[in-house]
Amino acid sequence: MNRLNTLFNTKKDNLLSIYYTAGYPQLDATLDIAEALEKAGADFLEIGFPYSDPVADGPTIQHSSEKALENGMTLHLLFEQLANLRKRVSIPVLLMGYVNPIIQYGVENFCKKAAEVGVDGIIVPDLPIYEYESLYAKYFKANGLSNIFLVTPQTTEDRIRKIDRLSNSFIYLLSSSSITGGNLNVSANIEDYYKRIKAMNLNNPAIIGFGISNNESFTKACEYARGAIVGSAFVKLLGTENYLEKIPAFIKSIKK
Repeated sequence: MNRLNTLFNTKKDNLLSIYYTAGYPQLDATLDIAEALEKAGADFLEIGFPYSDPVADGPTIQHSSEKALENGMTLHLLFEQLANLRKRVSIPVLLMGYVNPIIQYGVENFCKKAAEVGVDGIIVPDLPIYEYESLYAKYFKANGLSNIFLVTPQTTEDRIRKIDRLSNSFIYLLSSSSITGGNLNVSANIEDYYKRIKAMNLNNPAIIGFGISNNESFTKACEYARGAIVGSAFVKLLGTENYLEKIPAFIKSIKK
């Protein structure tokens, strides 16, 4: 049982995950931010590794990726930084990014290295299910890593059931099919989508992401899922002065 499973077994609701981009705003800030987030009360973390063509990301996270790449962030460097991860952070940590850099690094090597530094799971939005299942699942399983699949309002029930079968921690429920950084406007259609997922009684819990930026949207998301992910709103904070000092107040404002 990894840290993710332990978390979901011990805390039943209002789970807060925070996403940020490794290497932003400073190249060497990755672990300082992680440690500050855990101390402030985040339940688990998603550390993004930057890519030059982040198709699912809105302008805020795109900007953070561009700056991180300019700063010199690479997967090799990120793993060097994460060598001390478990000396400083005890909550679950996931890596999130696109499949191209992983393939360039080597999928088997990537999984081995992620496990070696204490990463619990991987989120790869553009990794097709059939490729994961036929080519890469063995590397994830051999290294005890959870692969987190994304579900949108357009995802069919058959595909959701398959994702549930292939998952072993949680399912990432996108609040919409748009890019990151929007606002969570819970229309009747979206509410029906959340209710439809909830009624499916999936084996894996759902966590909602995209558009969660404040206590109101976090609380609304937690009505339909076990928790929610805040990304763009936090990355914006990292673009301000003395951002580490502002992290406790930010987490408090989301959780209240």
